Amino acid sequence: MAKQKTDPNYKVVAENRRARFDYAIETDLECGLLLEGSEVKSLRQGGANIAESYAGVEEGELWLINSYIAPYDQAKTFRHEERRRRKLLVSRKELADLWNATQRKGMTLVPLVLYFNHRGIAKLKIGVAKGKKNVDKRETQAKRDWSRQKQRLLKENR
Repeated sequence: MAKQKTDPNYKVVAENRRARFDYAIETDLECGLLLEGSEVKSLRQGGANIAESYAGVEEGELWLINSYIAPYDQAKTFRHEERRRRKLLVSRKELADLWNATQRKGMTLVPLVLYFNHRGIAKLKIGVAKGKKNVDKRETQAKRDWSRQKQRLLKENR
């Protein structure tokens, strides 16, 4: 991880911070995106939102649904749709595993981070997740608060 932060090509474009609060993430998977030219240029400017989006397996392909990529102003004739369905690129084995998780186990595919990797290629990290109930959300909030309070107490006692 330390190498990615110092790499000039590595850049986080959009992050779904709410996903870890609303879902219990079991595994995550890096996949590619099938993008148009104006979409890539808009992503390089940082205009994207994946907070309301989700991924789904339909007709043997993996799709990112309801993600937002801002329009690129300099593209005059070849503009893209902001909220179009975008195809995600994964191997056949990974696709079969994702389909099994969503159909049989009742899991959801949640986008976590949209970023450019060290080679400058746009990637999306999706998580295989199960939705949390309100009780679970309160429990994680209480654990987080207790760990903060514990750190403060240890810091004061030094």
